[in-house]
Amino acid sequence: MNGRLPAPRQVVVIGGGIAGLATAWYAAQDGHRVTLIDRGGPEGDRCSLGNAGMIVPSHIVPLASPGSVKTGLLSLANPRSPLRVPARFDPEYLRWCWQFLRAATASRVALAAPALRDLALLSRRGYEALTLLWPQGVPLAEHGLLMLARTAHGLREELDAAKLAQRLGLAVEILDRDAAAALEPHLDLTIVGAVRYPLDAHSVPQRVVATLIAGLAEAGVELHWNTEVTGLRRSGSRVAAVATAAGEIGGEEFVIAGGMWSAALARDIDLPLPLLSGKGYSFTLAAPRVLPHAGAILTEARIAVTPMGKALRFAGTMELCGLDRSIDQRRVAAMIDAIPRYYPQFGPADFAGITPWAGLRPCSPDGLPYIGRTRRADNLLVATGHAMMGFSLAPATGRVISDLIAGREPPVPINLYSPDRYG
Repeated sequence: MNGRLPAPRQVVVIGGGIAGLATAWYAAQDGHRVTLIDRGGPEGDRCSLGNAGMIVPSHIVPLASPGSVKTGLLSLANPRSPLRVPARFDPEYLRWCWQFLRAATASRVALAAPALRDLALLSRRGYEALTLLWPQGVPLAEHGLLMLARTAHGLREELDAAKLAQRLGLAVEILDRDAAAALEPHLDLTIVGAVRYPLDAHSVPQRVVATLIAGLAEAGVELHWNTEVTGLRRSGSRVAAVATAAGEIGGEEFVIAGGMWSAALARDIDLPLPLLSGKGYSFTLAAPRVLPHAGAILTEARIAVTPMGKALRFAGTMELCGLDRSIDQRRVAAMIDAIPRYYPQFGPADFAGITPWAGLRPCSPDGLPYIGRTRRADNLLVATGHAMMGFSLAPATGRVISDLIAGREPPVPINLYSPDRYG
């Protein structure tokens, strides 16, 4: 870390997902006495574990965008749609949808894209540092990302996104079918073209999470597993302690990084923190018949494809829901049906007997995470709402939160991520 180290403080991080783990790590590196509390165990099924493991500076368009609105409206009649927005007459859900519609404008995307770029590039550098520290525990596959399009319409949409990325200074390669196929000589590709982002990378989420947990224990972080935080106790303008079934845990600085459970805690200090679960699915082939070299996204199907060692993970779909992790087999079937349309070497037999995984990604209405201090309490910070970008943005999130605790200016602008923006 750059600059003078702050006076050590007692920092309590609520949530042991990838954002909470990264926040605890950076705070510990600043010399603070850190306590991390999580409702599950160290081997718990965090949302971070089943994701695509992608580190993607290319993803600069937030979920709230005009294209997502169109896809969401079409999904009302199609339960197999990559983005599923079910009709549900619940006031909180409808309020979130209204806020989403208000944010999903071209002008808002133009404002958000540079901020997401800066945060993502900071996170990319964070992963580079972590892989130098733990080369086996944080493997960084720097092979870029291929956006594979099988239709002319899909390719046009990716080219529009590529133009925005180029305007913001990101490296972009436009590839025809033959050029893309040359990068994956072991794969048959049924595509019309592709866009490649050379700076994108991928890792193995399970190994990264396990390594961070081990690193926190070695750094002396006090880890409270299987401990659910039931509330925040205030004292004047500050949070004094968190309440758990085992008693109170006090501190000087508190960080809410509890994923979908963050909104309920924020209500204890009258902080409106709109969040809606975006349920995503993944399944992993332990011994695929062919293994790609680089990560890819099957653009029309919105399926991420990530080689993880000798295994191959497919991750996708976004279903706006409550705290429901049940598996909708129709959505799994839609993913399995789509994969051979891009990779004809794969067929239904390759996926027979797979066990799908589902995770709940915390989504804000404007598609941007909540990162920073809140006016509702002098010593409370928030680090949640990353949607499908939690793994990618975790090091940057931890770095920004640790800088704020230390009284340092974060290295990137964070005004768009304010937890108070719906207050």
